[in-house]
Amino acid sequence: MAVERKAALVTGSTSGIGLGIARKLAAEGLDVALNSFEADGSAAVAEVEEVAKGRVIYVSADLSQRQGLRLVDDVISAFGRLDVLVNNAGVQKVAPVEEFDANDWERVTAIALDGTFHTTSRAIPGMVERGWGRIINIASAHGLVASPFKSAYVSAKHGVLGLTKTVALEVAEKGVTVNAICPGYVLTPLVEAQLKDQAKVHGISEDQVKREIMLAPQPTKQFVTVEEVAALAWFLCDDMARSITGTSIAMDGGWTAR
Repeated sequence: MAVERKAALVTGSTSGIGLGIARKLAAEGLDVALNSFEADGSAAVAEVEEVAKGRVIYVSADLSQRQGLRLVDDVISAFGRLDVLVNNAGVQKVAPVEEFDANDWERVTAIALDGTFHTTSRAIPGMVERGWGRIINIASAHGLVASPFKSAYVSAKHGVLGLTKTVALEVAEKGVTVNAICPGYVLTPLVEAQLKDQAKVHGISEDQVKREIMLAPQPTKQFVTVEEVAALAWFLCDDMARSITGTSIAMDGGWTAR
């Protein structure tokens, strides 16, 4: 009898960390659903299909508009199940708190924290019913420590860690694990977009932002790679990781060891 293929959803997966994780899961044999708020995800689907052993689909959903519930429903409708949920979607805004626009605050927190809640709440029942599931929240070193000018992002990522712990306890006897990965700076499009904002805020060049701000807290003085984060996410999907739950794993070049 053929073994039924597991299915995964990776939010915010048309570039950067999300795309890297989607490629890894697809290469390991899972059916994978990609997601972003954009209408067309064909380029990302084509990239993942290059290594995929199963099906690859794209489902558009704007997590800032509470579309996480519908997103999960659409994936389950397409694959018949959802076994692995990777909550990766996020946006960033850099500004002093007294200048932080309320709309920016709400968008950052709605995607990173509220979106994670909506997708998780919808994915849990099917995982519990089958007695197996993996929820992996891509938090950030900023879920563990703070940096100035990132009040919304830091607050949201701290909230993600609280949600991770809470849900892990609720499903601890159900065969479902819930964990958070906390990368340091990964040179993704999201981080590259911050360069101009940080340079403006601090009055320095973008190269100085890389050296003096982004890599300053990472003792290794190296950016974390997308492939490293993807490999850790895949390990957390393995049955050998069944006892790892309710935790946050720092992958930050030693940043939070200080």
